[in-house]
Amino acid sequence: MKIAFAAALLAISAVRAPAAEPQTAATQKGAFTLAPLPFAANALEPVIDAQTMALHHDKHHQAYVDALNKAVAADPAFAGLSLEALLARAGTLSAAARNNAGGHWNHSFFWATMAPPQQASAPSRDLAAAIDAQFGSMNDMKQAFKSAGTSRFGSGWVWLIVGTDGKLTITSTPNQDNPLMDVAHRKGMPILGNDLWEHAYYLKHQNRRADYLDDWWKVVNWQQVSERYAKAIAKS
Repeated sequence: MKIAFAAALLAISAVRAPAAEPQTAATQKGAFTLAPLPFAANALEPVIDAQTMALHHDKHHQAYVDALNKAVAADPAFAGLSLEALLARAGTLSAAARNNAGGHWNHSFFWATMAPPQQASAPSRDLAAAIDAQFGSMNDMKQAFKSAGTSRFGSGWVWLIVGTDGKLTITSTPNQDNPLMDVAHRKGMPILGNDLWEHAYYLKHQNRRADYLDDWWKVVNWQQVSERYAKAIAKS
């Protein structure tokens, strides 16, 4: 049964639409929707296998969208609010609205952060210079990112952000929180983030989160990250 299910998922995993950033606003009816992956489900192999990618997007992410729509429909005060508007007031939201708004934004951001290994790119000159200035080198930044990710107890996310001071910094958040939330310990504009929930890596890496964090750099879409950095700096 599992083999048939995986085969069916691969059969429908054709080339998808270009990467999209997180959905910013609800539709006219106030309902958020799940965009397709910006690549085929097997496009990130061998770093992330097709079955994990399909289950992560089609099941886990869809569940966040469905639950978010239910939470929004239950409170007229949420009608028509963008994801960013919900995140900015996360501290006042119900647990369902907060967790699922974060889950939808985080995962939409996550898909666009990645690209097939054969499409590997490098950070822009400005981003590379900022990384060197803040962390010493790209390798030092990756080690700091890994340290933050492996030290996060339980589920959560690890982020590279442009902080409120305009400088790059690494931070980690629990559950489906993110640095855009008013409750975040360290606020800023995310430009890169990795999912630390076990469903993101367990089929491939089992309990080896550190190995997953090391391998993941092979599928980072540095062009997308560089564009986010330029936008964040322009706003800071």
